[in-house]
Amino acid sequence: MEIRRFRLFINDDTKAKCIALLLKAKLLESGFVEDDKDYDICIAVGGDGSFLRMVRACEFDTNKYFIGVNAGTLGFLQEIKPNQIHSFVSRLKSGDYTVENVGIQSTQVIGDTVDEFYSFNEIVVREKDLNTIYLQVSIDGELLENLAGDGLLISTSSGSTAYNLSFGGCVVYNSLHTLQLTPIAPLNNKVYKSFHNSIIVPENRIIELSLQGRSHNILISIDGENKIYNNVQKIITTVSQNKLQCIRMSKYDYTKIIRTKFLS
Repeated sequence: MEIRRFRLFINDDTKAKCIALLLKAKLLESGFVEDDKDYDICIAVGGDGSFLRMVRACEFDTNKYFIGVNAGTLGFLQEIKPNQIHSFVSRLKSGDYTVENVGIQSTQVIGDTVDEFYSFNEIVVREKDLNTIYLQVSIDGELLENLAGDGLLISTSSGSTAYNLSFGGCVVYNSLHTLQLTPIAPLNNKVYKSFHNSIIVPENRIIELSLQGRSHNILISIDGENKIYNNVQKIITTVSQNKLQCIRMSKYDYTKIIRTKFLS
């Protein structure tokens, strides 16, 4: 699909606004059209939070293209640096880019009602009042473990370098469409035994969490946004069959990104 119409999603700070002005001017000068309703490409200007807000605002639309310009600090999801704006617009106009299909997570929360949503990075499941949560974890209907602890984080491959990494989870190449189960402070004694390490599950598997114990009231953090659910019976999550179309410049190299973002 030819890219001609763009929409900017700008972080609310001075640096991002200045970079967005430069980007917008360059795009208009190159013949692109700004359109906040009918657009081909979504461009986030800010940090990783801006990229996540953009994807959520676009309702994970698989017919759009997504990319980010880094005006934050780490900017793991924001591929374009401010000093690369001119070359980025030029290459976008000439079609000198690739499109990577990025896996997203699809989740159902089943209780008094059924709530369905997507997430780009992760979901974190905790007891509503942050007490110990008791979860029966199954994969494709087969019991994996009975987890007791502070919670369970389930991340996509893209999200493996985010909150998941803080809990000792693994870095997964974003070209692999996986989910990663990472326990948060799990109990492990003669009464409760569960995995202390993360487990990586391929995209064609269904993960089911059944609430055990007294409390069926939970807090789920969805890409950093918290939501309370009461009387939950189970949570079903998997890699969605839908994939987001992310624009990559021709020299995009995930190995280099990991090294430069975390080690350099």
